[in-house]
Amino acid sequence: MQVMWETMMPKKTKVNVKAQKYAENWLPIRGIQNGEIILDNGFRVTGVKVRPRNIFILDYESQNNSIFNLRNFYNTLDYPFWLIVADRPVDINVYLAQLKLLFNQVQTPAIRKLVREDIDKANLFMSKEVNVTDTEYFILFKDRRPDIIQKRIQNLVSGLAGAGLQSAQVSNDDLRILLDGFMNGGETTNFGTVMTA
Repeated sequence: MQVMWETMMPKKTKVNVKAQKYAENWLPIRGIQNGEIILDNGFRVTGVKVRPRNIFILDYESQNNSIFNLRNFYNTLDYPFWLIVADRPVDINVYLAQLKLLFNQVQTPAIRKLVREDIDKANLFMSKEVNVTDTEYFILFKDRRPDIIQKRIQNLVSGLAGAGLQSAQVSNDDLRILLDGFMNGGETTNFGTVMTA
C-alpha cells in the first residue's frame, strides 16, 4: 500500500530560487537618479512636469492664443515624446486645517462666508470617502546623450513658458510615482507592517 501511495503523489521538484522571475528581472530599468530613468540599453528617460493651468477661465481671445502657442510649441518638437497625464492622491486634511485657522482669523462677513463654503466643500469630499486627486502632466522623452538631454529639457521649459505654462525637470519621486502607477494599474501601493501577538 505504501508503494502505491508514493507512486500516486507527485514527485517533489527542487525549486531554484535564483530562477524565479520577479518584475525587477524583466523590467529594463537599471535605476532612477538625477531625474532620469536609466535603462539597461543605455537610454535615459526624462522630461518635464508641467504645472496645470485652467485656460477656460480666460476670455475667448486669450484661450485661443494659449491654444495657438501650445500648438506651435508641439510643432517644434522634432523627436518622439510621451505626453502623460496622471492623477496623484492628495490629503486635504492640511488644507482643511488651514481653512479653519483662516476662518477664525477673518473678521469680514463676506470673506468668512466664502471660507465657510470652502470648509463645507472639503468636509463633503471627506465624508463621501472620495479620493481627492491632483492631476499632473508630464512630457517625457528618451536619449543616450547627456548634452542632448539637457538641451531638450531647457527647450521644453522655455517653449512651455512661451505658451504660458510653468514646468521643471521631473524629479526622482515623480518618475517613481509614474512607474508605480503604470505597474500597478493606477492603484497606490501601501505596504504596512504585519505584527503578531
